[in-house]
Amino acid sequence: MPGRFLSIFKPIGRILPEIKKPERKVSFNEKIFWTALALVIFLVMTEVPLYGVAPSANDSFGQLRVIFASNRGTLMELGIGPIVTAGLILQLLVGAGIIKCDMSNPEDRGLFTAASKVFSVGLTGVQAIAYILSGMYGSIGELGVTVIIAILLQLIAAGIIVMLLDELVQKGWGLGSGISLFIMAGVAQSIFWSMFSPIHGLFVGGLSQFLAGGDPFNGANAAFVYVFGATNSIYPTVLGLIATIAVFLIVIYLQGVRVELPMSYAGYKGFRSRYPIKLLYVSNLPVIFASALFANVYFFGQLFWNWAGRPIPGTNLFFQIIGDYRVAESGSVSAVGGIAYLVTAPHNIWSVIGDPLQALAYMGILVVFCAGFSLIWLEVGGLGPNKVAKQLMDSGMEIPGYRRSERPIEQILKRYIPVVTVLGGMLVGFVAAISDFLGAFGTGTGILLSVGIIYQYYELLMRERAAEMFPAFRRIIGD
Repeated sequence: MPGRFLSIFKPIGRILPEIKKPERKVSFNEKIFWTALALVIFLVMTEVPLYGVAPSANDSFGQLRVIFASNRGTLMELGIGPIVTAGLILQLLVGAGIIKCDMSNPEDRGLFTAASKVFSVGLTGVQAIAYILSGMYGSIGELGVTVIIAILLQLIAAGIIVMLLDELVQKGWGLGSGISLFIMAGVAQSIFWSMFSPIHGLFVGGLSQFLAGGDPFNGANAAFVYVFGATNSIYPTVLGLIATIAVFLIVIYLQGVRVELPMSYAGYKGFRSRYPIKLLYVSNLPVIFASALFANVYFFGQLFWNWAGRPIPGTNLFFQIIGDYRVAESGSVSAVGGIAYLVTAPHNIWSVIGDPLQALAYMGILVVFCAGFSLIWLEVGGLGPNKVAKQLMDSGMEIPGYRRSERPIEQILKRYIPVVTVLGGMLVGFVAAISDFLGAFGTGTGILLSVGIIYQYYELLMRERAAEMFPAFRRIIGD
């Protein structure tokens, strides 16, 4: 029987729009089409401005938006944040046993999906209201009731559309996950713009501003030409380009590092195989959790600071602990103290040199949280030694030289899985932090996510193509 908590969402879930699973076999080319269509719709929404919101170049959340595929002042103001947050909260509650849910039961799984959708819409509304109340779009008096309602409805509608696009891709019409697809698109967009954006002084400030000096370019290519053609010194954007390439290569290498345990099939004597335990055993999920947590600390700290009348840094004990903020001459807001400051990544080498203690604190906190979230997800995601041992036994596999039982398999897996999980989580946090320190395009977390997603899509495309060309192979892979 499903848990009482999830049963509450059953009638509410029926009201929300839903994408039905295909009742026929969807061809490989058709899946490519629907995946591409979902991506195009999402990218268009990232460029459509919100009605009633004045365009502004200032963005307090800047690099944090890359992870949640959001864009300032557009329909994708919230991005995939509410969907990811809702899913993570429910999964953690189920993993901790607070919510009773058997994911192997189709009824429970359906209720869990309905609850995730309701939570997503609810969190979209809560975040939209919080953005409005924070003064991000202007004071409440300046906006007026009509504009406030319009902004709220636009953000909720956009959140529902993103949720449906994700369903479209996940339920068999497309390939992979819509959320992963949107994250990858956001990171790719950020990297592309960082590399190829035009010369800032010529296209924004005009020739006079360009000749006057200052910051004459945005993109790395323009910076490279300017720097090595005029000053023969290294500018941060050039360092960011080098760091981006290096991090991509490092993460690709880490994806292939694994420990392989010898296995054999009980039903086919002499047929042997290997069970791989990857170094990045829980993938990049820990850094997503940590980044989501840090982003919420930063956002709600700034929200409370706005409500308190923006006190001067160092004058309020509460904000000295939670996070002190400061408004720059340009109008942008940044954390300058407290927890919010410690969990904010320095996004270039000069920031690290300016405050090395903050950089070290950020790296330490990120690494510790990634290791902790790795261990949590080990049980929540069903990746623990006991569950893996049961899965291997159910599939007819055993370890050569040991009797056919779950216990010896579990004991051997316990030697590797917990150690690899913690080590992989710490390594992911360390790479993400160093990438941010060097100014890598798309942020270190974004690069980690994009490489993992590209790798998953590569495996998925190869499997789909093989199943399309050889229908008998589809029975082997269980599709």
